[in-house]
Amino acid sequence: RPAAACRSPRPVILGHLFSTSDDLIIRTMFVDRVQVECSAGAGGDGCVSFRRERYVPRGGPDGGDGGNGGSVVILAEDGVDSLSALAHRKMWKATRGRHGSGSNRHGRNGQDLIMRVPPGTVVIDANQDFVIKDLAKAGDSLIAARGGKGGKGNAHFKSATNQTPREASS
Repeated sequence: RPAAACRSPRPVILGHLFSTSDDLIIRTMFVDRVQVECSAGAGGDGCVSFRRERYVPRGGPDGGDGGNGGSVVILAEDGVDSLSALAHRKMWKATRGRHGSGSNRHGRNGQDLIMRVPPGTVVIDANQDFVIKDLAKAGDSLIAARGGKGGKGNAHFKSATNQTPREASS
């Protein structure tokens, strides 16, 4: 039957979800399978910096560390009833960590990206076609992509024999 002729008091599911209320018919898409790509945030670079202050000769290295990148987390949560929130976006990317700066200042960590799915969702690798994890009950989670570590600033590389390191890791 066409959608306009559906006048039952209960919703009817036929690929789409039809909800009836008197003469008003509301159509929402029911999505039970999506394919997405996840990318974690990269860690921030360490900083090469030297303390420069009046009356302080040879102040030494003071480069700060980079922040850690954000992770992509898939979380099964009550109240989520379909994957429709994930269907319209193919690439899910967490934020990267910020770079370190002088005066031993640590870069900001990237924010984790949480993808909320209904309980009972099965996460499958698209390339190899194997089950990664079954998120059977509410509260189950999976880190789909782990964020990168932040780099070390040049303050970490100082030693008695290398008092002015001009290197930092990324």
